[in-house]
Amino acid sequence: MSPPRLNKREFLERAIIVLVVALVPVLVWFLFDVILVAVGAIIVAILLRLIAEPFASWGKLPQWSALTISGAIVVGAVGGAAYLFGTQIDAEMSDVLQRAATATTTLTTRLQGSEIGKILLSHIQGGGGFSIPNLLTRLFSVSATFVGALVVTVVAGFYLAAQPELYRSGLAKLFPHEWRDRVNESIDDIGQGLRLWLIGELLQMIMVGVLSTAAVWSIGLPSPLALGVIAGLAEFIPYLGPIIAAVPAVLVAVTKGGNAAIWTVLAYLLIHQIEGNLIAPLIQRRMVYIPPAVMLLGLVIILFLFGGVSLIFAGPITVMAFIAIKKLYVRDSLGEETFLPGESA
Repeated sequence: MSPPRLNKREFLERAIIVLVVALVPVLVWFLFDVILVAVGAIIVAILLRLIAEPFASWGKLPQWSALTISGAIVVGAVGGAAYLFGTQIDAEMSDVLQRAATATTTLTTRLQGSEIGKILLSHIQGGGGFSIPNLLTRLFSVSATFVGALVVTVVAGFYLAAQPELYRSGLAKLFPHEWRDRVNESIDDIGQGLRLWLIGELLQMIMVGVLSTAAVWSIGLPSPLALGVIAGLAEFIPYLGPIIAAVPAVLVAVTKGGNAAIWTVLAYLLIHQIEGNLIAPLIQRRMVYIPPAVMLLGLVIILFLFGGVSLIFAGPITVMAFIAIKKLYVRDSLGEETFLPGESA
């Protein structure tokens, strides 16, 4: 029996669907910077609504009033920290970069004194003019493009926080009518997962930042506050963040001598073990648990496809993809029992 023939309208609809599916990877590739800004805006919106929740639920304030207070708290916290510690952090950051460059030059000179060192340097610096000082400068410098993207991200985040239903329903209307309930449900599940993930990340960032500041201060390294801020911010990047944070700390320690460098390496290893075996499991058990291999592979794939800048939001992107696959494929398509973040097991 031959399959039923499609009329022109059905054929056109299916052709458009195939074309859209084929164009999605291309659009993601060319618009990834926009995707990063969108993910950043979502994170800002979730943070604002998270802070506003106590005022709306416990204080019985209208949503707009709670969000206004939430925004004022965020702006006040950032502005207050900049006023109290901005000058000190800026000076310490400059000191960290200067000492890291000095340490890199010293290490390079020593490596050039041996054949093995020359081979190692040729592999590190070959092809593209790579150098650690330039890398650190790019990581911790602020460009006009970055500032512009940050402003757009924050403003868009405020709009998303103020009217989430408007944008949620608008996104759902891009899909056929019979799919919209599932789309809305999936958006809610992903939003809940991101909310719990963000709470966990903020807790881990604060704890690791405090531990790192105390560790380098006790060792006697200069600029402990800047090194602690770097460690806390780098914790936003799962698994790779501690390695990124340890590099400037070790380079600064090299300028103080071999003993300081050894103690710094040991301190960061200890903090990493505490974070990985104590802090993270306790937090993830109540928030969002993603198998370490899945998270790490997600970070590597995003890094390989879109470059180093994508690492900033590689964590939340992986969380979104993980929850979407569990919800839409494992549960809805395969019919397997699986639990999403926020659901009781």
